[in-house]
Amino acid sequence: MDSDSELQQSKRRRSHQREDQSVTGLENLPHEIITEVTSRLPFSSLVKFRYVCRAWKNLAQDQHLRIFDALHNSNTADHNNLCLIFHCDYPIRNHIYFVDYPFHHGEKETMLVKKIHPPFCGSMPEFDVVGSCDGLLCLSDSLYNDAICIYNPFTRDHRELPKSVRFPNQEVIYGFGFHPITKEYKVVKIVYYSRRESWSRFRVYRPQSEVQVFTLGTSDWRSLGGTSHYLHHWPAQVLVNGRLHWVTWRKGYHPGRKLISFDLGDEQFREVPKPEGDGLSRWNYHVLVVRGCLAAFFYCSYGKLEMWVMEEYGVKESWVKKLTIGSYVPKTLKQDVDRSWKISKIVKRGRHVRVLCVLGSGQILLEYKSRALVVYEPSSGKFKDLLFQGMPKWFQTVVHGGTLNPIHTLVNM
Repeated sequence: MDSDSELQQSKRRRSHQREDQSVTGLENLPHEIITEVTSRLPFSSLVKFRYVCRAWKNLAQDQHLRIFDALHNSNTADHNNLCLIFHCDYPIRNHIYFVDYPFHHGEKETMLVKKIHPPFCGSMPEFDVVGSCDGLLCLSDSLYNDAICIYNPFTRDHRELPKSVRFPNQEVIYGFGFHPITKEYKVVKIVYYSRRESWSRFRVYRPQSEVQVFTLGTSDWRSLGGTSHYLHHWPAQVLVNGRLHWVTWRKGYHPGRKLISFDLGDEQFREVPKPEGDGLSRWNYHVLVVRGCLAAFFYCSYGKLEMWVMEEYGVKESWVKKLTIGSYVPKTLKQDVDRSWKISKIVKRGRHVRVLCVLGSGQILLEYKSRALVVYEPSSGKFKDLLFQGMPKWFQTVVHGGTLNPIHTLVNM
C-alpha cells in the first residue's frame, strides 16, 4: 500500500514539474509574441491546447476569449474561430464534417476535412441545421419536426430542449439567435398546419399557423399566436442586429418575395424594405450578413448574382449595389454523378449558387448546388475552386464560429 501511494505521489510530482516547466517556458516569451503566434492558429488547434497541460489550456482560453470578444464587437467573418461545417444526409445517416479557416488551397497543399461524431446521433439520426450563433449549432429533428438540440461541436456539449405542442399535418420553420440588448438566446418555431373546413359541397384546406418561442435558460415554450407571413425554410434564416430574417414564399401570379424580420427583443414580425431596381421585385434572392449589415443577393439572367447591402438598417434608401458576380461552373459540377442522390433533401434544396460569407480579405465564398465550394475575387473577377480531402459528395455548408465555453456558461439552462 505504501509503495503504491509513493508511486502515485511520484507521478503527481513529475506531472506538476512538467506543467511548471511549460509555464516557465511560456512565461519567458513576451506576451506580444505569444498572442501573435496563437492568433495565427486555427480554432481546432486551440481545442487541442486544452489537453496538453494546464498552462496551455489557460493560454487557449485567454486567446479564445479575445477572439470571442472581437466577434461580438465587429461581426466580421475574419476570425480564427471560423470554420466551415458540412452537413451531409447522403446516403443514409446524417453526418457532420468541418474544415478550419484560413483555407490553404494551393496546388501542393490540400486541407483535410474532419468528421464530427455528435453524441446524440442515436436519438436524432436525421436532423436539419437551423443555424449557428456564438459557437452553438441549433439542430432540429427532420423526421418528426419535434426535437430541438443546442450543440457545441468542439466541446461535444449539448442540450435537448423540451418538446412543444404538435399540430396535424404540420410544417415547421425554425430560427435561432442572440439578442445583444436582452442578452438572451432564443429558438423560434413557426408551425404551419392545415384545418379541414366544409364549404357547401367542397372541402377547403385553410392553412393555420402558430409561433412558438423558447428562451434558453427557461423551461417552457411560449405561444405568440399566429402570423400572416408564409416564410420559406430555405435558405436558412439570417441574424442581423438581434433580428432573424426570412424570405417569403411566392404567391400565385405575384412572384415578388418579401423580406420579413423577427425581433428577438420585442418578438414582433416586421417587413424589411427591399432595394428598388429594374425587375428586383421579381427576382429570387437570398439574404446574408456582410460586415454587420444586411445584404441581399439577387439571381439575374445568365447565372449572375447582384450583391446589395443595406448600409443603414431599416432605411430603404440605404440599399447600395456593391458588385455583380459573374456566372461560373465549378469542375465538380461537370462530372457525372450517381442518380441515387435523389433521396437527399439537401440536394433538392441546392439548386442554385449560394453566397456563404464575405471573408476579411474581401473574397466571397460560394456554394454551388450543394456540391462545390468556390472563392470569388471581386478585384480580378476570378474564381477558384476549393478542394478538400475527405469532402462529402453532397453537403450543406454552415459558416460557424467555434467556442470553448460550455453551454451553461453562455446560457443558464
